[in-house]
Amino acid sequence: MSSHYREVTNDMNIADGEDVMAYDFDKIVDRFNTNSMKWNVAEGELPMWVADMDFETAPAIMEAISKRAQHGCFGYTEVPDAWYQAYIDWWKIRHDFTMEKNWLMFCTGVVPAISSIVRKLTTPAENVLVQTPVYNIFFNSILNNGRQVLESPLVFDGNAYHIDFEDLEKKLADPQTMLMILCNPHNPIGKIWDKATLERIGMLCAKHHVIVLSDEIHCDLTDPGRGYIPFASVSDVCRDNSITCIAPTKTFNLAGLQTAAISVPNPVIRHKVWRGINTDEVAEPNAFAVDAAIAAFTKGADWLDALRAYIYENKQYAVQYVKEQIPEVEILSSEATYLLWIYCKDLPGNSREIAHRIRKKTGLFLSAGSGFSGDGDRFLRLNIACPRALLKDGMERLKRGVE
Repeated sequence: MSSHYREVTNDMNIADGEDVMAYDFDKIVDRFNTNSMKWNVAEGELPMWVADMDFETAPAIMEAISKRAQHGCFGYTEVPDAWYQAYIDWWKIRHDFTMEKNWLMFCTGVVPAISSIVRKLTTPAENVLVQTPVYNIFFNSILNNGRQVLESPLVFDGNAYHIDFEDLEKKLADPQTMLMILCNPHNPIGKIWDKATLERIGMLCAKHHVIVLSDEIHCDLTDPGRGYIPFASVSDVCRDNSITCIAPTKTFNLAGLQTAAISVPNPVIRHKVWRGINTDEVAEPNAFAVDAAIAAFTKGADWLDALRAYIYENKQYAVQYVKEQIPEVEILSSEATYLLWIYCKDLPGNSREIAHRIRKKTGLFLSAGSGFSGDGDRFLRLNIACPRALLKDGMERLKRGVE
């Protein structure tokens, strides 16, 4: 760990009025020299870009992984009934939606699932529709498979985003459009789609024979008191014309364990998806993937609720700091994810130039919005899933970077 962060750790105090939590999210974990993609940066730099958290995962998950490691034998792993039940119970309790066991399939990750589904359910040169600005890896999953990205841009009115349904239907009606990737909640804007919006999307997709692939990996990372609506729960039409990708990896900071699930109620679509992920060899878990997921969904609820409260406080701090100290930019209001979408309303240059300038001047590493397409070139993305001391450091660097 750099000397700078040792000093920050020693000097940091819990903010006035905060309760001492049962889980220590203020603890700074040294991630330098751990082969972390996020922290593969120069000494003195602060990475707040890629979407993984700088917190230790839930103690129950660490205990489950440790127990599995102590066994010492790491042969091929099957998916037990307990894995299916953990997903079913979590979605029923947390999201008021009952999935069935036969809907669920293990996959090594949401992105491998999306890439496999694109390959299996579309043919080269066909369109896959996305609502931009959106998670940039969607473009890789589409273009790397020889398919065409078809954007239906979200409309930014200066304060918030909304869907242009006229444009959306026009592009769904294109006979070359076979699949729509829905981001629910939406990354990078942090929006939770309401039931009426999801129902309208579902009806339009069914009308034009377009299957919905709903990426719901951020579904548990909502503001305290806020929930999300599973796309498949909205109506029979949405359920029977959709594929949903879910995982504990974003929620519990387990991306490196490669563990996810695909839920497909429609048996015809499910068979195609199952064939695809098996052909692509992304349907078998590693030695830790199953135990980690079971521990997360059966023992991680209290930790998650504490995490959501901490991230919400981080968001409030960042929003207030920017409002008071950095009038050149604005953080858009959001309801989900730990990613903030920063509107560079009064800064010169495009997002790559702005991000480069800030990093060169201060060492703060943010994601340029251009990678998310749409109107992203006017934005930066900031990851606030970190101890408050690092967030405060990041805000001070951002201020210096735009001066």
